[in-house]
Amino acid sequence: MRVISLGHSAVSSSIMGFGCMGMSEFYGAHDRDASLETLQQAFELGITHFDTSNVYGRGDNERLVGEFVRDKRSRVTIATKFGVVRDPNGPDGSTYDRGIDNSPSYLRRCCEESLKRLGVNVIDLYYVHRIDPRMPIEETSGALAQLITDGKIRAYGLSEASADQLRRANAVHPVAALQSEYSLWSREAEHDTLPLCREIGTTFVAYCPLGRGFLTGKIHSGSDFEEGDIRRTSPRFHDENLRRNRILLKGLEAFAARRRLTLAQVALAFVLNQSQTIVPIPGTKRTAYLKENVAAVDIQLTPEELAELRELMPIGAAAGQAYDPKYGGAPRAEAPDALQ
Repeated sequence: MRVISLGHSAVSSSIMGFGCMGMSEFYGAHDRDASLETLQQAFELGITHFDTSNVYGRGDNERLVGEFVRDKRSRVTIATKFGVVRDPNGPDGSTYDRGIDNSPSYLRRCCEESLKRLGVNVIDLYYVHRIDPRMPIEETSGALAQLITDGKIRAYGLSEASADQLRRANAVHPVAALQSEYSLWSREAEHDTLPLCREIGTTFVAYCPLGRGFLTGKIHSGSDFEEGDIRRTSPRFHDENLRRNRILLKGLEAFAARRRLTLAQVALAFVLNQSQTIVPIPGTKRTAYLKENVAAVDIQLTPEELAELRELMPIGAAAGQAYDPKYGGAPRAEAPDALQ
């Protein structure tokens, strides 16, 4: 699998990473032994970039990743995050029941705690999970730059930051990666943040490149989700919105059949073919889906095919917001009436 550098840093990454969040929370039941087996298979298939956060499973996801990397530390890239403050007594599956804190004192404390849970001496890529509007981004970036100087982290990134925030942070110290939601049905990053990443040399890391599983074509109704699955709270998966969104899949299904690909492979290939420096980080708990995802790395799409996919899934086409506002996250545009 092709390997790139993250931004202008010395941190390397496979061109496809692995999102570990669902192995500890948010997507129904989870099995630690099965998760470790899947992570190992991902590594054997060439994936070296593993993405976690201090809030996933209230730290358990970092401990899982730490256990996995113990015998291969020098061969993997660990990305984790700070900034979201969870209610320690809140219900499982509700990541955003808290607040946001980007202060230098909080980030230093979180960094030390993450290092301990991961069982490592340095974090390869340390993200600001969500931007705190009360804290100047320059102050947060300066504190992260100091962590690099101190040898606690090797590079830093931002998650779901605006173009203005990215530019201001980068002026303090180069931002290695910007992580934001990006997929065929969440293409808003194309307006400003993706072009800016190309301009300043920041790697774009695409989370939810399969649209939380929607773009696999395997989700037919909200009843498909297990208890504890956060998609039950997402307006995009509520019955009427889901019905309207499934209309969008018809053209993708025809495209996939013509290319003899799965829907998931089409979705991942679309993201990968946008740029040589976009790193999608799909997550899965099943090895069969993992192999299907990794195969997308070698799929080439022509400019005409990319244009066709953009037309099939235009920006703003998805019905419903990606997040229930009470769970946090950036609201997305409603679908146009033409899809009713």
